[in-house]
Amino acid sequence: MSIRSLLMPVVSRRLLSPQRLLRQRARAEASRLARCEPHHVHYFHQADDPYSALVAGILPCLVSRYEIALVPHVVGPPPDSAAPARSQLIEYSRVDAQRLATHWGLDFRDPGKQPGPAAIERVEGQLVAAIGPGRFAEVAGPLSKALWDDGAADTGTAPLPPADRAAVQAHRSASSALRQKLGHYLGATFFYAGEWYWGLDRLHHLEQRLQDLGAQRAGVTGPMFAPAADLREAHAAAEVSPIDFFFSLRSPYSAIVAPRVFELGRFTGVPVRLRFVLPMVMRGLAVPREKRRYISLDAAREARLRGMPFGCVNDPVGRPAERGLALIPAAQRHGLGQAYVLSFMRGVWAEGIDAGSDRGLRRIAERAGLAWADAQAALADDSWRATAESNRQALFALGLWGVPSFQVRDLAVWGQDRLWAIQAALVGQAIGARRP
Repeated sequence: MSIRSLLMPVVSRRLLSPQRLLRQRARAEASRLARCEPHHVHYFHQADDPYSALVAGILPCLVSRYEIALVPHVVGPPPDSAAPARSQLIEYSRVDAQRLATHWGLDFRDPGKQPGPAAIERVEGQLVAAIGPGRFAEVAGPLSKALWDDGAADTGTAPLPPADRAAVQAHRSASSALRQKLGHYLGATFFYAGEWYWGLDRLHHLEQRLQDLGAQRAGVTGPMFAPAADLREAHAAAEVSPIDFFFSLRSPYSAIVAPRVFELGRFTGVPVRLRFVLPMVMRGLAVPREKRRYISLDAAREARLRGMPFGCVNDPVGRPAERGLALIPAAQRHGLGQAYVLSFMRGVWAEGIDAGSDRGLRRIAERAGLAWADAQAALADDSWRATAESNRQALFALGLWGVPSFQVRDLAVWGQDRLWAIQAALVGQAIGARRP
């Protein structure tokens, strides 16, 4: 066992522990009170990002619910290192934002194309000009709607002369640098006292934190966008169509959603097809430090929300992931595919098991019911590589590139926080959706 494999579970368990998070929050609040400052919530807005358009529309509601000082920043798109499949990301973001808007009853329409450069420049200028007089939350929604409604001019707000180009460029550059310094890379993101919250999907975490601090205004209860509930009992699918589950053994989001998708399959009576792929970094796609850190912290937060074990990590990058993937076909032949995937994910993401060692992999395999002799034979068979590549090509053919992703019939979605869409497609209803 390497020094890295020995130390990583210890370090990750401390870094991702809820106790450490609570101590950090207590220190941040004590510091704020000592300085007699309001709750400063930074918001990073990317004009041509549809997720930012969704958030912009609910900013007035957010600031009316909480005693916060909103600090807006207009930023550029994520760097290439954080968006390795930029064209797919842009295309998918519009479709997904439309899905979210329909789900929550928000006002956004995917025009099927990105706004033009001139329209983006005009809106960025107006947004930057709105920051000084404190009108950003008021105008960001109408301006975003006008931008995405094919450049429509009528925003329903008082005219706002745009800031000059040099001022906008200076502001955007400084804001993008601040975003990176604080540890993120996307638009539609909030930063509050050391923690990041992305889009509508993570806003409930920020709201809960503010409510824990007593920052809500009178009559405010619950979040605006509560996470959808998973099925908890049998509910026959309207049509028995398999769920294609695209995942990587090195993806923490794949790890925390695997039990949920398998349970969804059991409750609806539909099969779940395991579509494993090599980790992105093992396909030559580097992941920047701030992205790795945010994903780890966010996955831990999402795991706690769903009651999933997570946090004692032994990163299976490289040989451990390859060995883990090699055993999946053997496990499937014995009817143990799901049990093995769950055992592996729990082992490397919650128990600190070194899957690169025979001792660690044997423990993972045998508790799933796979005999070690069968596992050893599978390790000598490289045919899994062709399957992984075929799955990758199938994923790209769907217009997706990251994991976890899911497909049911003609619906393909990316992200563990889109399982509700798959559930709705199977049972004919979106469980847990409500208007803010």
